[in-house]
This record gives sequence, structure tokens and C-alpha cells, in this order.
Amino acid sequence: MPVITEIEDLRRMHKRRTPKMFYDYAESGSWTEQTFRENSSDFDMIRLRQRIAVDMAGRSTKSQMIGEDVAMPVALAPVGLTGMQCADGEIKAARAAEKFGVPFALSTMSICSIEDVADHTTRPFWFQVYTLKDDEFMQRLFDRARAANCSAIVITVDLQIMGQRHKDLKNGLSAPPKFTIASMANLATKIPWGLEMLRTKRRFFGNIVGHAKGVSDPSSLASWTAEAFDPSLDWERIKQFRKMWGGKVILKGILDAEDARKAVEVGADAIVVSNHGGRQLDGALSSIRILPEVMDAVGDKVEVHLDSGIRSGQDVLKALALGAKGTYIGRAFVNGLGAMGEAGVTKALEIIHKELDVTMALCGERDVTNLGKHNLLVPKEFYGDWA
Repeated sequence: MPVITEIEDLRRMHKRRTPKMFYDYAESGSWTEQTFRENSSDFDMIRLRQRIAVDMAGRSTKSQMIGEDVAMPVALAPVGLTGMQCADGEIKAARAAEKFGVPFALSTMSICSIEDVADHTTRPFWFQVYTLKDDEFMQRLFDRARAANCSAIVITVDLQIMGQRHKDLKNGLSAPPKFTIASMANLATKIPWGLEMLRTKRRFFGNIVGHAKGVSDPSSLASWTAEAFDPSLDWERIKQFRKMWGGKVILKGILDAEDARKAVEVGADAIVVSNHGGRQLDGALSSIRILPEVMDAVGDKVEVHLDSGIRSGQDVLKALALGAKGTYIGRAFVNGLGAMGEAGVTKALEIIHKELDVTMALCGERDVTNLGKHNLLVPKEFYGDWA
């Protein structure tokens, strides 16, 4: 077993173990991948303010996200196809999150269904939905989530039209996948992954197949996915979804102060500053760079979370110090899952927690809820002067 000290170690293991089409799905962005890269590199522009001769004993990373107690303000983001990174991946990730004491958000486009995850966990989890056209299907999704005791719905609002991801097209990744000679040859080299997949019954989209109208088997998925997403999404539609659910709502995909204000108006319980991990509008600002503007606009009116680009506990600290009440990791936990299954997700959480705790101490803070701009050194150009 190699010595694992950072998320990058898990990423390298993930790349070796998982078929290229599924690894690339996780580790890629749209078009030139500028936003994908800057989501991470922009964190590097922010420096930390070291403090000394401060009592660092008795530190705590405990906090709350949407009123729920968390061991640290880090949630596992909804990631589609997680069950193809590792057999039964969503179940394994949800169990690791529950044991660690952080929220887990299940994607509608997961391999394991809502019911699968509920049957293998005891703590309520969050369920992510897209803005789809079919009201009947959406209401059934909400009803199934309620029956599974989900404590919040995460509505993804930045995917009514799909951004182009070159690697996915070249790898033949679709629903269901279109295997090429190259992808089949690569699959043949991933024997441990393949043996695990052969042993599980969960290989298709568990929330869609058998639930969506006209989708009784994987072969009918392609036509459904091509027609399901609603390009006419507007704020009234979001209000309608909120009413259909009737519980706590998190809006994910806010990247503009005006949109953040609109989210407050429609009654969101929390918003997630996110550019979908750089997988939608390439050329958009990184999430961490737009966070201060969003905080200035709505920070005292709604709980603000941040997603996209977080690869370390130091990234978490920087986001919290700029005002976010919670953060999300997607690729970081998927790297762990692809590398080592449930144990890998636990390892990813342990790495981020340790980095957050140690960095907090060296910045002179004992309580994660006390982090603020006073802990950072932010260059003036970071905030930008856009025409």
C-alpha cells in the first residue's frame, strides 16, 4: 500500500484503476478547460495569514450546513455515474460520508437508486435533481426522495443545455456508453474494476430505468436523455419545483450576484456558488473568484456554499474565510472512490479534514466558524476589474 498524503495520490491511483472513459468523465471540463483549470489554480492566488502565540488546543471543525450538524463544513457533491468509478459507488460514498459525519448528495444520474442508498445508510442524505420537462416524473422523484427520508433537494440550475466535453465525445461516453475499439481495449486492462462490476447488479441509471416513461431498459436511455432536459427553465419553474418538493431546497449553479438575489426571492434555503466543475460554460469565472461578489449581494440573506475546484483542506479554509458556510467536494471524493472504494472516500475526507484542522491552527483559529477574511491575504487583482 503506497503512502497516501494528499488527494493527488488518490487521483493517480484512480487513473490507474478505472477505465479511461469514466476517469476522463470525472477529470475533465468543457471545451478548452480554462474554467476547469482556474477553479483550482485561482485558490493558489490567495495566501494565508500565519499567526503565532495563540492557544491552538481544543480545536473544532464542527459546524452546520442548512441546520444539520456536520463534522466539518464539507459535503460530498452530487456526481453522476459514480457507480461506474467503482461498483456500487454511490452506496460506498454515502456510507463513508455517514460514518465521517458529513452530508452526501445523490445525483439523479446515479447508478445506484435513491432506494439503494437509503437501504444501506441510516442518516438522511440530500438528493439532487435536474430541471426536467416531465412533471409526472419530477413529482415521482420528489416523492421517492421523501420516502427515502432525504432531508433536502439540490436543484441543479446550470444544466438545461449540456456543455460540450471533448473527452466524453471521443471516449464514446453517453447514456448508455458507445464503446469504441480503444475503449474496449482499455477496459480489458482494468481487471479488478471489471470483476467488481460483474459482481454487482447495479450498472445502469437506477433512478431512471424503470421509472421514467418509456425507459424500461438501458437501450431506451439515449432518447430519453436527449429529450428530458428543459431548456426553457426560468425562475417560475424553480418556484414550481420548490412547491412540488415542500422541504429544504438548495440551488446549485449560481455564478452571478443577480442570480443569487433571484434565488433569495424564490425562497432557496441555500445556494451553491458553482460552475459545474468547469463542465458547462468554459470561460466563466472560477467559483472562488466570484464568491466574494455573491457574498456582498446576499451573504446575510441566504446560506452560501461553494463548489468547484476544492482539492484540499486549505481550499476549504479559504472558501470559508471568504464567507461560505459550507463547501462541496466532487472530484476529490471520486478520486478516493475510484482508487480504493469506500476506504478511499474515507481517506479523502481524512486528508481534507487534517489539512483544514492543521491550517486553521497555524492561522491562529480554534473554531472553524470563526474563520474570516482576517485569516487571508488576497491580492487586489483577485477581485477583478471587469468592464
